[in-house]
This record gives sequence, C-alpha cells and structure tokens, in this order.
Amino acid sequence: MRPPYSVLFGSVSFLFAACASPRQFDFIVRNGTVYDGSGGKPFVGDVAIRADTIAAIGNLGGATGKTELDAKGLAVSPGFINMLSWANLSLIEDGRSQADIRQGVTLEVMGEGESMGPLNDSMKREMRQQQGDLRFDVAWTTLGEYLDHLVRRGISPNVASFVGATSVRIHELGYADRPPTPAELARMRGLVRGAMEEGALGVGSSLIYAPAFYARTDELIELCRAAAPYGGMYISHLRSEGNQLLPAIDELLTIAREAGVPAEIYHLKAAGKANWGKMDAVIRKVDSARAVSSWQPRGEVTNQWQDAPEPALPAQGSEPWAGEGLKPKR
Repeated sequence: MRPPYSVLFGSVSFLFAACASPRQFDFIVRNGTVYDGSGGKPFVGDVAIRADTIAAIGNLGGATGKTELDAKGLAVSPGFINMLSWANLSLIEDGRSQADIRQGVTLEVMGEGESMGPLNDSMKREMRQQQGDLRFDVAWTTLGEYLDHLVRRGISPNVASFVGATSVRIHELGYADRPPTPAELARMRGLVRGAMEEGALGVGSSLIYAPAFYARTDELIELCRAAAPYGGMYISHLRSEGNQLLPAIDELLTIAREAGVPAEIYHLKAAGKANWGKMDAVIRKVDSARAVSSWQPRGEVTNQWQDAPEPALPAQGSEPWAGEGLKPKR
C-alpha cells in the first residue's frame, strides 16, 4: 500500500537544544511565544529547522542559523490542519496555496462527500463542462493520480483526502435516487478499496446534499467496511443538523460500529433555535460512544448503544426528489 499524503504533527520529534549537534541550522525563529501543540502552556523560546525538520526547540542562544527571524511578540506554532478543505481546485491553479498558507494552514484534508477521484468518462466530462475561472485538464482518473498530479505540479502544503461516498455512488449510479444493485455495490466497494490502497484516509460523506442523501445507511456501512482493513475512518456531514439531528448522530455511530471504523462529525451544530437545546443530548451520545471506543487516543467515536432509525433519515434542507438525475449546485 502506498503511504498517505499527509504529514501529521505527531510524527515530528522535537529535540531540545542540549541534544542538537552541530549547532548550525538552516533557519532559526527566535524569541517567539511557542505553542508546541502539546496542550501545555506557551513559552518564549527559539525554534530551529534543519532541511525540512524541526531540529531543536528551546533557548538556542549559542546556535546560529543561515537565516534567522526575530519573532518577539508573535506566536509560533505547528501548522494548522484544514480538516474540511475545498482547495482541491485552487491548488491546481496556485500550488503555493497563498490563501490558506498565509493563515497558517499547512495540511489540506479534502473529500467531504465528493473527492477528485475515482472518475469515469462521464464524470470527467462533467468536471470540464463546469469549470469557471479555473481552467484545467482533467489528467487523472483515480484519487491517487489526482494527488500525484498536484505533487508533480508543485504544492506548498501537505495534502490528504478521503474518498467521497458521493463520488463512488455517481461513478456507478449517476444521480439516480435508488439503492445500488449488488453488482453496483460490489464495484463501489472495489473503488473504495482502490482509493485506500492509494493512500485515502477513509470514506467521507455529505448526506445533506443530493445525490448523497439517496444513500441508505446500509450502503454507507458497506463502503466503510471496505475501508476498514486499511485503517480507514468515516467522516460525515450529517444527514441532518436540525430537526433530525439526534437520529443523524445515531446513524453515524451505527455506521462506525457496524463497519468497525472510527468516525468523525464534520461540523457539529444544531441548526435552528428550536434545536439548540439538543446539543447536551448530542454530547452525551458522543461521550457514551467514546467511553466504549478502542480509538480513544485519536478522539474519534466508534460505538454507540442505540441503533439508527431504518430506513435512512430524510435529509434536512431539500426534498430528495428535487435533485434526482441532476447535478446539484452548491
């Protein structure tokens, strides 16, 4: 299996000044208020970089850098992670990622429901037809090929992606409002496995939009089961953030439990004043799932004691029939 394209902060070893030898670095940020990502109190210190590695943190008064920057009065921290990135097109145009990198974002995580692969000929044609100011050739088919395409063009941030549940559904069913046949579902699972082998993080869904909300709970479970052997997770824009918020939480937890994967909720909220009071119940559900989860160190939820309603919940915001056969516009 090819490695994922993400570089997570937990993989960086911070070596303090006493351990750094020789005392020559490529770059030193001096006198900044350091927030090291551990959750501890910030401290004033220096950060030294050698090549592409943070080589030392602390009082580096005796060290020198080929380039040095005085950050007195400024905060210094690891780069931020954009967990719901839609830089998938802008990075093709601007690999330097100026819009996000100037806000401190160094890792773009894509794939909220739709991903840049896998594509079939019809999906490629549609992608070309819908291009606006950003014009580009769709020179890839799979998600891994898209990520390789970015790397070949040159990009500043790290990138990672989930494979979109919507994308694999469109690949096989188009925009039809119906369950997949057994043969179609088998091919959808194969597409998920292929994406995972190319480094996808797991399966992403956006169940509040058409045609995503045509997918029933059992379909999403099967896609996540295909990702499970690769260590994949499930991340979702819930089917409802309003009147059906609590059943939507139950559905996510059921998918995670039945598929044996960790899960994450994209933007947890209660939409509409009538639903604001539901957040306490939402947190209780999440806490109950975490309490029996084997994935606690990463903070995701995997299990829950209550099944989601059957069949799949109605999506909040639009009627399912309104988008059948049509490409929705966001």
